[in-house]
Amino acid sequence: MRIVILDYGVGNLYSIKHSLIRVGANPEITSEIRTPLDALILPGVGNFAAASKLLKGLKHTLKELKESGLPILGICLGMQLFFEFSEEGNAEGLGFLEGKIVRFPKNIKTPQIGWNIVKIKSYHEIVDGLREEFWAYFIHSYYPQPKNESVIVAETEYCVRFPSIVAKGNVVGTQFHPEKSSVDGFIILKNFLKMCRA
Repeated sequence: MRIVILDYGVGNLYSIKHSLIRVGANPEITSEIRTPLDALILPGVGNFAAASKLLKGLKHTLKELKESGLPILGICLGMQLFFEFSEEGNAEGLGFLEGKIVRFPKNIKTPQIGWNIVKIKSYHEIVDGLREEFWAYFIHSYYPQPKNESVIVAETEYCVRFPSIVAKGNVVGTQFHPEKSSVDGFIILKNFLKMCRA
């Protein structure tokens, strides 16, 4: 099974790779998308506008892969890039999901760094085996506002309530870092591998 972690100039590639190895995958890190592949992961620690610019040349290919039904996982900034637009640099995203990325209110200490509770709101196979509430590790100053609440799988509160897991079919995103979220994070990664084998 060929799982690609896309290197598009942002951080956090190797911790994701090692976590996937721990749950039984053999992922590769690459800046080129060569088919065939069984799954794609967009990691992300960094600035939305800069990342969007780096992905510009791959946007058409990524949309084709999404339309083909390929399982795609976005983590943190990678998940934010699934949306149409971000206030961070007033930049366009990939448009996989309708909605935008907004900044936490100015009176809230940002970025949110550390552990917080994730509450499951609706079912998707990515949350199989998880409790209704579990802890996950976050680091972010922006969060998604989907146009359609049906894509919200789980929510978290940090002065405001925001979606922390989103999914629509083969596209899944977590605002937190599953690779840094202990046992529950590994369950999410295992569930993504099951999506790849389906």
